Amino acid sequence: MNPIQEYFYRIDEPERSTLLFLRKMILESDPDHITETFSFGLPFFKYKKKMLCYLYYSKKYKRHYISFYHGDRIHYPELIQDGRKKFKILLIDMDKDLPVSFIMNIIDDIKQYI
Repeated sequence: MNPIQEYFYRIDEPERSTLLFLRKMILESDPDHITETFSFGLPFFKYKKKMLCYLYYSKKYKRHYISFYHGDRIHYPELIQDGRKKFKILLIDMDKDLPVSFIMNIIDDIKQYI
């Protein structure tokens, strides 16, 4: 297994399936320009080889989240800055439907700053 597969393998269900679906949606949203790397022990998504977002787990909120680079430049009340300088996070509620179109809108907004 490669490190990205190992990262997801260590996550319990149903969170694993939700995050794998989110991963697939991000990668398929722009397959010519969005790539995935493994940095700092996390799956990172890059747009034209520059940082776009990553997935992680918040011990503080006890939830998985997607963190957006250049989040400081976009304004969505659903995003949390929480002391970060360049990033904002979107907490993922595993008990609700994944807001895929909302996430894709955020990614499209961030692309203009890359």
